[in-house]
Amino acid sequence: MNLDNFAQSNAPETGGTGFQKENNRLLDIPVDGTVMVKAGAMVAYTGEMTFTGKSSAEGGVTGFLKEAVSSEGTPVMQVEGQGHLYVAEDGKKVQLLDLDEGETISVNGDDILAFEESVDYEIDTIGNISEVAAGGLTNVYLTGPGEIALTTYGDPLVLTPPVITDPDATVAWSGALSPSFSLNKKLEIGQTSGETIQMEFEGPDGFVVIQPREE
Repeated sequence: MNLDNFAQSNAPETGGTGFQKENNRLLDIPVDGTVMVKAGAMVAYTGEMTFTGKSSAEGGVTGFLKEAVSSEGTPVMQVEGQGHLYVAEDGKKVQLLDLDEGETISVNGDDILAFEESVDYEIDTIGNISEVAAGGLTNVYLTGPGEIALTTYGDPLVLTPPVITDPDATVAWSGALSPSFSLNKKLEIGQTSGETIQMEFEGPDGFVVIQPREE
């Protein structure tokens, strides 16, 4: 393939509105105003934009823990301006969801990529066992309306409760669910199973998203 063909075949798609996947691992966000993006996820942009970290109660952030979600110390950043913003996260696959008015989803802080300004959000830690034994589990609670982008290692699997999951493989769950944490009660001698902490989801409604890799 010569240079011209390479450039043409890998050029971004034109037209369209809203979040657009350029490929399975790269998201194009047409920005005309404000959008919220995981800190450090920007890989390129066109036009004029400013990037501001959100690390206080301003903007709906509560229970903020420094460096809990991003190694840069800010879980999300506000992007303002006009142009195209390209974001990605560690080669993970991008998943797009539309939230209706009042619809809620809880997303692991490692797996949130971007969401529209119209989406309300809170950041908090959950689960005492997780905090002690796994160094904390930080989630972003998102409430529609608006579009959101998640990332997963590989293709996600959506399960219906009752189900028990590994916290490190759990990406998100619907807002109607409230997980509990439990410890593997079986005494393990010598090499452990690595499945000490488990998340339990119960209830007639809702779903849980897992990925084929533990973060």
